[in-house]
Amino acid sequence: MVKTIYPTEIAQADLHHYLLSAVAPRPICFASTINAQGQVNLSPFSFFNVFSSNPPVMIFSPARSGRDNTTKHSLDNVLEVGEVSINIVNHPIVEQMSLASTAYAKGINEFDKAGLTAVASDKIGPPRVGEAPVSFECTVQEVIALGDQGGAGNLVIARVELIHIREEYLKSDGFLDTEKLDLVARMGESWYCRASGDALFQIPKPLRTRGIGVDQLPEKVRHSDIFTGNDLGRLGNVESLPDTEMMKEIEQRDEVKQLIAQNMASGLPIAPELHKLAKTFLANGQTADALALAILSKEY
Repeated sequence: MVKTIYPTEIAQADLHHYLLSAVAPRPICFASTINAQGQVNLSPFSFFNVFSSNPPVMIFSPARSGRDNTTKHSLDNVLEVGEVSINIVNHPIVEQMSLASTAYAKGINEFDKAGLTAVASDKIGPPRVGEAPVSFECTVQEVIALGDQGGAGNLVIARVELIHIREEYLKSDGFLDTEKLDLVARMGESWYCRASGDALFQIPKPLRTRGIGVDQLPEKVRHSDIFTGNDLGRLGNVESLPDTEMMKEIEQRDEVKQLIAQNMASGLPIAPELHKLAKTFLANGQTADALALAILSKEY
């Protein structure tokens, strides 16, 4: 069963709930801005991401209040002074980020309220967050209002002019270390997630070649009750089908011969057991062997 919702037929608050719970996790940034009088505002945003590297462009979206349709101080500020310091939020400062999201009165400095360090920027007026692992000094290229009612976003298109990285988050090759970054992301309601430990995983991706695709796998493999969609995706990401030599090698392995012999003797289906063994190979990073075993299963 599928629940179908027409956005125009439910309350804005309910629509907000569905959208933010479904479109997640979302990276979080601090946007530091100033008004024409030089007063500083610091506000976190999960309506945020990077959208271009040449030119380097980031976008965050201060939405109108769904309660009273007021605009955020961050939006008012960038319309007055077209500069913003965008600062990445990680786990060591996530509670301070949450505190800074409080709707303090205009003129209140959230750096002070959240206990964060305001560090003078080199090229723009708004200060950066000293505790942030990475900070970007940006000039505002354009602000696009998406509506004039409560919940409407305002896309602040910001061009990166300067990047600051705390060196403890760098690897020996000078690039950022994902494991050390310990980033956090916004989910629905009061939920967050943390990009560290077992939550991190890698997927090998060919950059200059193309995977064979799931459609090239035998039908018995595609419709297996053992393989998940992720398993099929990994198998389909291999650059070529196994050759004859590889197929002979996999069929002659002791564990494979023993499995086939046992199931033939007992009258049990062989293909599902080969699929289970292939899943073990996938879990161990032996993707080519897993593919060969999956291909072999079509004979049984």
